[in-house]
Amino acid sequence: MAGRGKAKGKGVRATVRGGVQGVGFRYETVKRANGLGVLGWVRNEDDGTVVVQAEGPDEAVDALVEWLGEGPRDASVDGVEVAKTKVEGHEQFAVRGVSAGVFVVQEHQATAHHWDLRLEVDGMMRSWAVPKGPSMDPAQKRLAVQVEDHQRSHNDFEGRAGEGAVIVWDRGTYEQGGRVPWPEAIERGHAVFVLHGEKLSGGFALQRTRPGEKPQWLLIKRKDDSARPGSDVVAEFPESVVSGKTLAQILGD
Repeated sequence: MAGRGKAKGKGVRATVRGGVQGVGFRYETVKRANGLGVLGWVRNEDDGTVVVQAEGPDEAVDALVEWLGEGPRDASVDGVEVAKTKVEGHEQFAVRGVSAGVFVVQEHQATAHHWDLRLEVDGMMRSWAVPKGPSMDPAQKRLAVQVEDHQRSHNDFEGRAGEGAVIVWDRGTYEQGGRVPWPEAIERGHAVFVLHGEKLSGGFALQRTRPGEKPQWLLIKRKDDSARPGSDVVAEFPESVVSGKTLAQILGD
């Protein structure tokens, strides 16, 4: 696969139409992109098209786009629409749109106020406490302290918890990314993923900075189409996605 580092050259977004789903188009595109040294992603859309984000050296991107016009052996391509787009800076070429499970972010007032990010991995919710909450601004690197795993049944909890309270601040599904399969990526200390939530979306990364009993990580929003530089999503959208209440309202009930 392609190595780490931001792609140089250009970026394009290609929409492939025709009989292009259910014929191995995504996986053949990954193989072709890796051979050319092109970074980005490929996904199936609900309208039957295949969409490809390709970025890298001009000649390599052009060669991949030319191949998309033919596709794998069993595909029937009617046409390819290509538009220039910004280079997002991927670490590999990967399939998008295949869910790895669910995620939830619960805002929690306990001894210390924080947000709990939980990602489903092998049936359990891997968990990180984020003191300042997640951000959609790639410039904001958030401290995330890894804590004990939780059961999926805890994902829906909202209400008073001892002297504190919990709300379900965001939830949805996510895709695993990066060059290393999960959970090995987490054990190695660098995990890349794509969130599909009501408030959080697009690519994120967790980078471990300190091992130990409670490992410290950085939660980082990747520079992609969903990034919102200068934003403060936890301040802009404080309400629960379940009840519509804020944490302060739960505490006051």
